[in-house]
Amino acid sequence: MSNKICTPAILKSTVETAEYVLDAERQEALLKEGVLQNAIFNSANFSMIATDEKGVIQLFNIGAERMLGYRSTDVLNKITPADISDSEEIIARAALLSSEFSTLITPGFEALVFKASRGIEDIYELTYIRKDSSRFPAIVSVTALRDVQTVIIGYLLIGTDNTERKRAEDTLQENASFLNTLMESIPVPIFYKNMEGRYIGINKAFEVLSGKTRNELIGKSVFDTSPPELAAAYHAKDLELFQNSGVQVYEGEMQDGDGLTCNVIYHKATFKGASGKIIGLIGAILDITERKRIEEEQNQLSQRLRDHQFYTRSLFEANIDALMTTDPSGIITDVNKQMEALTDCTRDELIGAPFKNCFTDPERAETSIKRVLNEKKITNYELTVRARDGRQTVVSYNATTFYNRDRKLQGVFAAARDVTEGKRLDQVLQKQNVDLESATSVAEKANLAKSEFLSSMSHELRSPLNAILGFAQLLESDFPPPKPSQQESIAQILKAGWHLLKLIDEILDLAKVESRKVPLSREPVSLTEIMRECQDMIEPQAQQRGIHMTFLYSDLPCFVLADRTRVKQILLNLLSNAIKYNCPQGTVEVDYTQSKPGYMRVNIRDSGVGLNQDQLTQLFQAFNRLGQETGNEEGTGIGLMVAKQLVELMGGIIGVDSTVGMGSVFWFELLLVAEPHLILEKTDIAILAKSHEHRGTQVHTVLYVEDNPANLKLVEQIISRYPDLRLLSAVTGDSGIQMAYNSQPEVILMDINLPGIGGLEALKILRADPATAHIPIIAISANAMPRDIKKNLEAGFFRYITKPIKVNELIEVLDVALESTEKNRNQANKEQHFS
Repeated sequence: MSNKICTPAILKSTVETAEYVLDAERQEALLKEGVLQNAIFNSANFSMIATDEKGVIQLFNIGAERMLGYRSTDVLNKITPADISDSEEIIARAALLSSEFSTLITPGFEALVFKASRGIEDIYELTYIRKDSSRFPAIVSVTALRDVQTVIIGYLLIGTDNTERKRAEDTLQENASFLNTLMESIPVPIFYKNMEGRYIGINKAFEVLSGKTRNELIGKSVFDTSPPELAAAYHAKDLELFQNSGVQVYEGEMQDGDGLTCNVIYHKATFKGASGKIIGLIGAILDITERKRIEEEQNQLSQRLRDHQFYTRSLFEANIDALMTTDPSGIITDVNKQMEALTDCTRDELIGAPFKNCFTDPERAETSIKRVLNEKKITNYELTVRARDGRQTVVSYNATTFYNRDRKLQGVFAAARDVTEGKRLDQVLQKQNVDLESATSVAEKANLAKSEFLSSMSHELRSPLNAILGFAQLLESDFPPPKPSQQESIAQILKAGWHLLKLIDEILDLAKVESRKVPLSREPVSLTEIMRECQDMIEPQAQQRGIHMTFLYSDLPCFVLADRTRVKQILLNLLSNAIKYNCPQGTVEVDYTQSKPGYMRVNIRDSGVGLNQDQLTQLFQAFNRLGQETGNEEGTGIGLMVAKQLVELMGGIIGVDSTVGMGSVFWFELLLVAEPHLILEKTDIAILAKSHEHRGTQVHTVLYVEDNPANLKLVEQIISRYPDLRLLSAVTGDSGIQMAYNSQPEVILMDINLPGIGGLEALKILRADPATAHIPIIAISANAMPRDIKKNLEAGFFRYITKPIKVNELIEVLDVALESTEKNRNQANKEQHFS
């Protein structure tokens, strides 16, 4: 040991550092006796290393030997504490101290004792290196040793092994990290509160639900974050939980980040600190708003179902006919009171019994049921019911099959009516030479003829119409091509033919119209354009009959909110009737006027014989031709009813004013709307300002299939601003498909509701053909309901744009579609190259 270091000085400094609080006399006594010296020097609980002023080790106690694995003889007067410490940590400490004290500190022993040499208490963490090269963390306290003149004569480093503490800290950190990760990954909102009701922790799910960040919530109470009426209820529940401890589960309300009130279930429990005392609560929130909504809908649905069942049962029982249902095997499943009275059996006796057992001729009854099941249509039978008391009743019954919502056969529904008295009267009438049987036969034949007409009309009309359209198309594509005048005639044939085909489908589907399930696309349509198209189509018919037609057009544009195809159907129907039921050399005048604020009325005046009051009351009834059945004019009697249903589906009304001997005025009113224009937002204006700039040298072809000229004109205005885009157009699904085959456009814009083939059917045809399957097809429709958008995207449309069209949206979608086309083309070229 250096002569400058004396053991009493070292021991005295050690005593002060170890914080032995002993009075001066007691210390002096212990020092003299050597007791304290030996106790400190031989302690194995900490290492004590003393150096001279240059840092060379002069003292190395037993604790240091055990802790570091060196013997004192290995280190005394040979090395410094820096030699048994992590060099990288020393370098880092030197850099830190250099920055802190604005002076250059050399890495090494100087870095370990720099602060102590300036009289600053210094305790730091350090990694010691044992003799066997193993390492362990230590906490080191450094003290400068000075002589009586306060000159530094050495340094004392007292170290303790920090391994267990580090391990505990790492474990604690790992546990905390695991717990934090677990809490953040749980999709259920979770929060912690202290005894004051203030938030001390939340997870990400709670941030999402509440719409507030951690910084906005931590340290705040519900009175700071919730409406007063909700905050008071929250706080009362928290106080109740703190008072009663345990677990708390209850339904309540919470305001989400959008300010909406949610229905939630709270799960809360208190938690305790190390002393066992409650220090806060933890809570989880389950959002049941959607569940409550579904439950409410289910309750409403169940109530409606019960009401419907009650209503159905009431109708079932109130019917004057005897009603029954069977399963597919012919076993009775339900009857009404009339059936019980007819058979003189109770409901319990009838249910479960075979249907055939109710009749005097079981085999014929069973055959009739089998026929109904096989033919799956309404079938009329006449059988004799045998009552339990022996009474026999002749019944006429109608039977048909019925199905569940999945179209699975459930059985047979039969309605029977007692015709015993009618049969007796028939016999009486026959005796009176009244040919009732013949009259009945005529009526039955007429009814059967009507049914057969409806079932066969599709085939009978489609067959000749197929020939007309087929040969007209052949003429149109013949070589050499037809003359211009012939082409115009052929175009009119095709135009009228395709429209007639559409009308046939819709007229035959009367049930679909009555159920209000006709697809409609309500958008601004020009009455003037529709009237001109109808004039071109109907005038040849009027000229053939010698009827003079006058169409009065306004100079101002007139647009109504309606489905273009349906308005044409209505107007053509009314025009056709005005021609057919007119007087020879009669007149038809068509105009439109504003009947009342917000509505436009279309009037069709004819010079026919007019209608009396009785005929007016029966005018819009199906299959009622008002006595014209025996006339020369053909018809079904459902056109006016279909027209009425279509007008009402579009939010309008239809009517007639007529005077016998002077003619009639059929009219319909639709909602008046403004002429459609481009909807320009700020982004649209910016796009149009740059639209004349060339985006590339290649010209891209876009095909737009649209029957509404106003919509077509708007898109033409947009496309015309882009020199690299060329627009082709078609007004029907059929012509659009043909143009796609011939022109091979890079993108197709497709309206959904088109005359002839609709947009969805056209999509399927183009997708099924390899020549056009690769072309992106973008749907454009006025139907903006989410279910319509989802349905069409799932069907295969590239994108779905709703009307009115926005420039920004259309151009963005076109850019994406053109990129897709280019990518597909490059991929195809690459595959062809490698093949």
